[in-house]
Amino acid sequence: MKITVNPGHYPGLDPGAINPETGLQEATVNQQVGEKLASRLKNYGHDVLLIQRNELYEITDESNTWGAELFISLHCNSFTSSEAHGTETYHFPDSEKGSKLASLIQAEFIGSLGLADRGVKAANFYVLHYTDCPAVLLEMAFITNQEEAALLENQDWQGKAADAIAAAFQRYIQGAGADETAGLKDPAGNNGKQVETTDSHDLES
Repeated sequence: MKITVNPGHYPGLDPGAINPETGLQEATVNQQVGEKLASRLKNYGHDVLLIQRNELYEITDESNTWGAELFISLHCNSFTSSEAHGTETYHFPDSEKGSKLASLIQAEFIGSLGLADRGVKAANFYVLHYTDCPAVLLEMAFITNQEEAALLENQDWQGKAADAIAAAFQRYIQGAGADETAGLKDPAGNNGKQVETTDSHDLES
């Protein structure tokens, strides 16, 4: 299976969310977890495209050209209140395959790491809209919450996060079957209605 792993944001140009007390940058965490996840997926025998770019269109274009069959974008959540916490996973609206993959990742992540379950949600984020395969965006935890920021920075925790995500991919692939998933564009395509989004996940005009 060909799987694209996209650590969100870009170190040095777009740090993403930043912890106000420690200065921990989302782009760095995403990169570190992404590298670990790519390694786990390769160990399962999958081909992996690890791509972190400053421009969203470059990410989707390269993934589509490469022929990705599944796609995940990794992020850390943020909020003005440091009390916000937990994990949530997004898929493209009306994408049955994306919804299934998102649900498996959410369940595995919560079950393995014990964070609060903020649910599986639909959104018209750019990388979900313009990929030609089932795609999800995972908000692992809140970088603005001090307890969760400490977890996000911890290398052992990052490894467990990567293990959980990779296991969810395996469950999806084994359940879907190669004929159902490989080489097929998600029937939802790009025909979902745009929903209001925030931050750099936004669908660009």
